[in-house]
Amino acid sequence: PSINAHPGIFISTPAEPSINPSPLRAIPSRLVSCPSEVEMAASAAARVVVALACVFSLVFSAQAEAPYRFFDWEVSYGDVNPLGGVPQQGILINGQFPGPQIDCQTNDNLVINVRNRLPEPFLLSWNGIQHRKNSWQDGVSGTNCPIPPGQNYTYHMQAKDQIGSFFYFPSLAFHKAAGGFGAIRINSRPRIPIPFPPPADEFTVLIGDWYNTTHKALQAMLDDGKLLPSPDAILINGKGPGRANFTVEQGKTYRLRVSNVGLRSTLNFMIQDHNVTLVEVEGTHTVQNTYTSLDVHAGQSLSVLFTADRPAGGYHIAVSSRFTNQTLNSTAVLRYAGSTGFSGPPRALNQSDVDFSLNQARSIRTNLTASGPRPNPQGSYHYGSINVSRTIRLANSAGQVGGKPRYGVNGVSYVDADTPLKLADYYNISGVYRMGAIPDAPAASHSGTQNGTGADAALKNATAVMDSDHRSFVEVVFENSEDSLQSWHLDGYSVFVAGMDKGAWSEQSRKGYNLVDAVTRCTVQVRFSSFSCLT
Repeated sequence: PSINAHPGIFISTPAEPSINPSPLRAIPSRLVSCPSEVEMAASAAARVVVALACVFSLVFSAQAEAPYRFFDWEVSYGDVNPLGGVPQQGILINGQFPGPQIDCQTNDNLVINVRNRLPEPFLLSWNGIQHRKNSWQDGVSGTNCPIPPGQNYTYHMQAKDQIGSFFYFPSLAFHKAAGGFGAIRINSRPRIPIPFPPPADEFTVLIGDWYNTTHKALQAMLDDGKLLPSPDAILINGKGPGRANFTVEQGKTYRLRVSNVGLRSTLNFMIQDHNVTLVEVEGTHTVQNTYTSLDVHAGQSLSVLFTADRPAGGYHIAVSSRFTNQTLNSTAVLRYAGSTGFSGPPRALNQSDVDFSLNQARSIRTNLTASGPRPNPQGSYHYGSINVSRTIRLANSAGQVGGKPRYGVNGVSYVDADTPLKLADYYNISGVYRMGAIPDAPAASHSGTQNGTGADAALKNATAVMDSDHRSFVEVVFENSEDSLQSWHLDGYSVFVAGMDKGAWSEQSRKGYNLVDAVTRCTVQVRFSSFSCLT
């Protein structure tokens, strides 16, 4: 697995078992289940007694194997018009924007054949899927070769010991700014209890910032060394303000699975005149706190419950940008069945209240008594009693390399190699990446907690890889001295967010860590002039 972010680093664990990375053949879309125990037992009845032990062994093996779900996708360009103005070129999957939703269950095997009809290479990444012993399927440039134009690649992955709300997105060439994203739901197995009554229905809510400028023009800006402008709008399920609709029945409770699929903006989510109860964050059942609104940072996902207990009518689902010079607002319509009219405009929120956002993030904690993907309680891990064997401090900074703006981590700005790093490692290809180029702690010129500190520090380009020991327990501290909030996503991992605070990190910061019920997730926010710690 890798840690990928903008600027990005790659962490290698040498002890990961080798898996042949060759692509699979294309398979049509269908669901295949294994034979039932009854069917196997009926067949066994006709066998001689001496074979019974072997037959029962086969029964248990067949029953234990998880089902396969097959998907056949075609990626193409097409017109999208989320804001109702002039259509622009977007990326469609099977003609859909956003792409098809993946519904599966814990331990299901997913076989997704992707045909690339774009005139350039393409890759999909699966945000939150852990790919245990299977990181070849991660879908980023560090692990996969791109799918060439006119060709196909079949992703083969398992939702092993996972539940929760996630999404997929294109990982190359700024394609994410054109679409190609969609939701992933991993449902609990029927025998595993969930810590709340089943809702009347579930809705997917994909929120994200959007540019009227094409993704190719945006990429050209970055290639020319220019900074991106502010986004033009916020989309909800691929639609502009007031265009997405959700219908509910009075008195019933519903689950919303919310993901921020945008490029850069932290977004605040609320339902007008309704409270929401947080129940899940990226595969972790949470303590069920009630909120009037929730911050969802770029790359993050969560689930909330709400009850349609207000007077019948129309209400706004309001989404607004946070910590930006220009506040963007968008709405969807929550309509009680058979009603008309609206209750008025949604209430305004202080979009620059850092303390509100920080305290809210700290309040999100793991439900220790709830079952996760397995019957054992989520609190059985006792991460706080494990000795840390290594501390890695990663400080982002901005600078210039070759006259162009670059972001860096501990003084190193990551550059993609022509050969995926996993393949270079698997086939022992030398000269593709540099091990040890990124130090475990930033130099003084690349750390600090005041705006601008380290911004002019010298950076160097490198295809840098950090080594790690298999099964080691590592503390990772992300330090942000820039004036914008950062999101860090850890491919293949769900980690404990033990602490976050304003100012500089020090060893004394550990006194404020939550070592009992910190939430586990795959994407963490690092506020400006602040730090976040993962274990």
